[in-house]
Amino acid sequence: MSVASSVLIPYASYLRVYEPLAAFPEPERTHWARYARRPLTPGAQEELRRSLADLLPTPPVPVPVHESGEAFVAHVDGVVVICPWRTRLRGWLALQELDGQFPEPVLDAMLPPVVRLQVASDYERWLSRNPDARPWIRTAVWHVPLRWFALFGDEDREYEPGAPGGEEAAEPGRAPVLRYRTTMAQARRRLARALRALRESIDDGPMTEGLIEVGRWLEEFHPRALVELDFGGLVHAVTEEWLAEDRSAAQMAEGIAALRAGDGEAASDAYGRLAERWRTVRELRFAN
Repeated sequence: MSVASSVLIPYASYLRVYEPLAAFPEPERTHWARYARRPLTPGAQEELRRSLADLLPTPPVPVPVHESGEAFVAHVDGVVVICPWRTRLRGWLALQELDGQFPEPVLDAMLPPVVRLQVASDYERWLSRNPDARPWIRTAVWHVPLRWFALFGDEDREYEPGAPGGEEAAEPGRAPVLRYRTTMAQARRRLARALRALRESIDDGPMTEGLIEVGRWLEEFHPRALVELDFGGLVHAVTEEWLAEDRSAAQMAEGIAALRAGDGEAASDAYGRLAERWRTVRELRFAN
């Protein structure tokens, strides 16, 4: 068994965009074209293994010194689409989100202030040279943001049950997979319908603001891109029965449809059931 396969992905979910090769300028396009022809490409666990290895030295390396040249690769109707890892950029963005999430003594113990200051300075200099940079991957810990489900329909759902390992340690089990995949055009249409229904029915709030923010992000990408919601490491936090029964995108669509039909009570009920389902998952973060 490889080292990467012995590490569980953290309890995080991912919203990814895969773009066709035509979306990338040269020489990056040629790099990804060659990359996609490799017989094997690294997966999410390999990215995790590398990130964890960087945190082991003293002082830790929270953000890679160099940007990753790796990506996730998929195929849509025979067309290769690429989702660059951009681990360095995502590391900078993740560090910005740490403020306020932990007491300062805890944060200082994890990442000394001098390290954080250096990382912030590096990011400011890099951003001044790359003002239009954006990640192809968004991450959420211990849940899936409900607004992400507005981009998908139940027909986009792909579920693969887990498989037990063999009798020998060299035959590890396979974790279940739950993800949604749709075209960029369909994701944008669904988001626009959801926004219109919300604005016509209720005052602007966190859900509306969240959809607007996701919509602006999606507009940065090629119109023929693939959009993927991957439950990622959350499959290790809940039971397989929970995963098999989950129809979160369908519940979100039910609520939006009720709003468009003017049935606020049904919309509130659908959203309430969805929010409660994910509240129980988020609370696992505080379990011992």
